[in-house]
Amino acid sequence: MSTLTHHFIDNAWVASRATRCLNVIDPYRETPIAEVTAGDPADVDDAVAAARRALPGWRELSSKRRGAFIDAIAEALEARRAALVELSSRNNGKPRAEADQDLVDAIACYRYYAGQARALDARQGETVDTGEAGLVSRRYQDPVGVAGLITPWNFPLVSSAWKIAPALAAGCTVVFKPSEVTPLPEQALAEIALEIGLPSGVFNLLHGDGRGVGEALTAHPGVDKLSFTGSNAVGEAVMAAAARGTRNVSLELGGKSPILVTADADPELAAELVLAGFCYNAGQMCSATSRLLVHESLADDLHARLDAAIADLVPGDPLDDATTLGPLVNAAQHQRVEAYLATAEAEGLVPTARSRIALPEHGHFIAPRIFRDVPTTSRLWREEIFGPVLCARTVRDDDEAVTLANDSSFGLAATVVAGDKGRAADIAARLQAGNVWCNAHQVAPPALGWGGMKASGIGRELGREGLEAYLETRYVTLPSAD
Repeated sequence: MSTLTHHFIDNAWVASRATRCLNVIDPYRETPIAEVTAGDPADVDDAVAAARRALPGWRELSSKRRGAFIDAIAEALEARRAALVELSSRNNGKPRAEADQDLVDAIACYRYYAGQARALDARQGETVDTGEAGLVSRRYQDPVGVAGLITPWNFPLVSSAWKIAPALAAGCTVVFKPSEVTPLPEQALAEIALEIGLPSGVFNLLHGDGRGVGEALTAHPGVDKLSFTGSNAVGEAVMAAAARGTRNVSLELGGKSPILVTADADPELAAELVLAGFCYNAGQMCSATSRLLVHESLADDLHARLDAAIADLVPGDPLDDATTLGPLVNAAQHQRVEAYLATAEAEGLVPTARSRIALPEHGHFIAPRIFRDVPTTSRLWREEIFGPVLCARTVRDDDEAVTLANDSSFGLAATVVAGDKGRAADIAARLQAGNVWCNAHQVAPPALGWGGMKASGIGRELGREGLEAYLETRYVTLPSAD
């Protein structure tokens, strides 16, 4: 069993001052696989001090050199790919194929921002045409400073890549807190920092929970930028902490995303996209399309296909290549989803496929549930469950579907399934969501921005917008030489 009682600070493994430790559990075998320190605010002080010392040198390094370091991170992850896939499957419970896709996505993100870093120097001092005669204005961008980065447990190495890669590309130094639930894959990033010769203090990793590390990191006056992905409740606390000192903050929070299926949709494609939208990663996705709005003429056919598809799922050991449905990440998440299922029973909601899938005798598994004709007032319809639970309603036309889709406090993502591409695009243009997929699986290429509207967060990750989140812009206006 691994023991992670050290932090990575200033390119050295440093013993935590904490006296508390937390067990890391294999969610399939339900056995401890590691012990991790809960962390201590004094550890945060040390990491922030190291990042502040490193900031001037890293900021002044050419963006070409920073890009080379980020490329080296990608290469080192690729070299560890097989080992990290297995580690992620054991720690998180993801089927091996899903864990492998995580590594592919993380590597692509680092490579993308390596390119973005290399382009930064060329963009410095770009002339901006203001239309003012006799004046010339130039645009410059500087790193925000020390970035405090906090990620959740559902996509280890991916969520961290979305933050670490652009922060380093921009010239920020980093204090990173991975989830205490899935700390094992992220440990590789510290090992890689040493391996590639990343300058001391540029990347610091703190293990721990919210009480030990998270609260101290978000409140620390030496942190210039906070980026958090996780629940709305914690996100609000991070935002409140950032308000002290008026610090820069980015939040990627919850979702209750819709999937809209029109009357002319291909039912086979619709069933495929609906199933993936609420069962991938056992439904533990902020972008899970867990509200189905299907045209009444297609509803019975689609639900029959979904019930059959659920029956074909293979729950089991995440390390078994035959497994297509893994367990939830831990007992707490299992209990959370079970509480929602109890609410459904109390509300008189009956699942369509409750007993169609046999679960292993151990592991934090939840059989996928589909509830039809769910009232829009139900907690299941309105709240993020973070498990393989789908709430469905029929609609008479596209206008009703769009109205119901937008009737949510969240606005992270949506999917549209339609036979006509123009119809799909028209519906997508009317949806209040940061990302909309039309007749396609959920993909998040690093070149496209990611983030939501309403309570789903503030700011964007990925793409040029993701880099801009770690940069401050200044304009310098002078008389022209003419």
